[in-house]
Amino acid sequence: MRRGVRLAAPLFPAAAALGASFGVLARTAHIDAVAAVVMSATTFAGSSQVAAASVLAGGGGIAAAVAAALLLNARYAPIGISVAQSFRGSAARRFAQAQLVVDESWALSRGDLPVLLGVGATLWVAWVGGTALGAVAGQAIGDTSAFGLDGAFAALFVALLATQLGSRSRVRVALLGGAIAALLIPLAPPGVPIVAATAAVLAGRGRRR
Repeated sequence: MRRGVRLAAPLFPAAAALGASFGVLARTAHIDAVAAVVMSATTFAGSSQVAAASVLAGGGGIAAAVAAALLLNARYAPIGISVAQSFRGSAARRFAQAQLVVDESWALSRGDLPVLLGVGATLWVAWVGGTALGAVAGQAIGDTSAFGLDGAFAALFVALLATQLGSRSRVRVALLGGAIAALLIPLAPPGVPIVAATAAVLAGRGRRR
């Protein structure tokens, strides 16, 4: 796990800053500070949490917020399948460890379970701590868009993608998924582009095999 902690250390400030951004957004959406922290501790899914809070802040209902979050988190179905065989022990142990499977821990671990757990645990602390800071001191932080955090998620995913492009076939599949998502973003509800892009990537990888 120590190697995972070391790998995640450079991401810690960014994860904490994004967590603070979510904490501020949650309060804007009239989510109680304690509820925001509990949500981060139990959900631990930045993009889906931001999507849900954004829907609520915009006047949307709970059903719409949950739907947006579920669609964005649909990408964890293939990710979960790819790492499921690495988990050992009781159902409770596997469930607890699976909570640390996020984009960063999956991409950086390359199938190494201790590394995955180290990265996931480090980022969990950063995310939950950042959420608490943002939820409690949101007024002092002010408008988080002034810090350019709105583009941080995109930059993070691009950086993670770069670590996965080890062959021409992977580059082609990634470009296909990105093109589909880019085309659907202005047309489809939140979450649908990433589901469609994920399906295309899986189809492309399956056909290559």
